[in-house]
Amino acid sequence: MQSRPWCVAQPRNDLAPRAFAGHVYTDPALLDQALTHRSAGSPHNERLEFLGDALINQFIAEALYRYWPKADEGALTRGRAELVRESALAGIARTLDLGANLVLGPGEMKTGGHRRDSILADALEALVASIYLDAGFDACRAVVLPWFDPLIAGLPPANKVGKDAKTRLQEWLQARQRGLPVYTLVEEHGDDHARIFRVSCRLAEPAITTEGEGSSRRAAEQQAAEAAMQVIDA
Repeated sequence: MQSRPWCVAQPRNDLAPRAFAGHVYTDPALLDQALTHRSAGSPHNERLEFLGDALINQFIAEALYRYWPKADEGALTRGRAELVRESALAGIARTLDLGANLVLGPGEMKTGGHRRDSILADALEALVASIYLDAGFDACRAVVLPWFDPLIAGLPPANKVGKDAKTRLQEWLQARQRGLPVYTLVEEHGDDHARIFRVSCRLAEPAITTEGEGSSRRAAEQQAAEAAMQVIDA
């Protein structure tokens, strides 16, 4: 694979790699388009993003249908949302070194667009569409689904997926008729534009107190609740 610098789009028919992310392209121009951000000119990858989004959703829906044979529609929907969210797609893009191969305009290049989750996720969707258009549905699925295998294997049980830590903790306590957690702001520090909140989560039964930090009080509460769940599940 030949890496390209982050730069304004140029005619690259002779430079485009024919193999990328496990697929050998019959039409390398599709790969060029998938890797070109709209800030770099046309043809760019926005239309491919639209198609790739639909393909990924279909691949993941089918994979989860088989992975969770007893899950209901709600759990399957939450699981799919977890796997296709922007940060998950951006993480896969990083494993493929997609950012190092993007073609960006000068503004995006200066602001580090090759590292931004939104740009990486969109480019991954475009990449999927380019493989589909180059080789068809079955070949595309065979290349793309293995990218998601670690994320699928790392999902919590179907009845817990998609629920945040505070919700899971509350449900655990209520199912055992125990008192709800008490969240207390312990500390707040930092500049106005970069505040850090530290929050405690105290349970009466079992007697547990945990803490969490975050850029908002809600985020800190979620972290503290996650810490409490880890103690409970230990």
